[in-house]
Amino acid sequence: MKTEWRIFLIIAAFLLFATVLYGGWTAGETGRIEWVGTVGLLLSFLLCAMCGGFFWFVSRRIDLRPEDRSDAEIADGAGEIGFFSPGSYWPFGLALAASIAGFGLVFWQFWLLGAGLVAVIFAACGLLFEYYSGTRRTAEH
Repeated sequence: MKTEWRIFLIIAAFLLFATVLYGGWTAGETGRIEWVGTVGLLLSFLLCAMCGGFFWFVSRRIDLRPEDRSDAEIADGAGEIGFFSPGSYWPFGLALAASIAGFGLVFWQFWLLGAGLVAVIFAACGLLFEYYSGTRRTAEH
């Protein structure tokens, strides 16, 4: 996690510098700050700082991983990484439901927006609980 928080905080520092530079540059050229770009850069800085802070917080509480040690060998990272789903239709359903909700928002049709949001909640629950019920239920649960 040491590498991750450093990368995110370096990018956050660059974005903060770019925010100040962009705000000052637009204020100097036009006489007023261009707020859309300045706020966009500021929010990007905050997002990277939040991710970097989270990784820093986690890295203090876990042991060093092989990726974080300079003396580590490739074999140190061998073993089980985790569980990855072999295939699922729920992400497609979630994308379709989000598209329906998006169309409802774009065309200002509240009934379509409501139906899409209900479908998003249903699809998110289906994706979340996919391995806790039905034929794919695993033995550990």
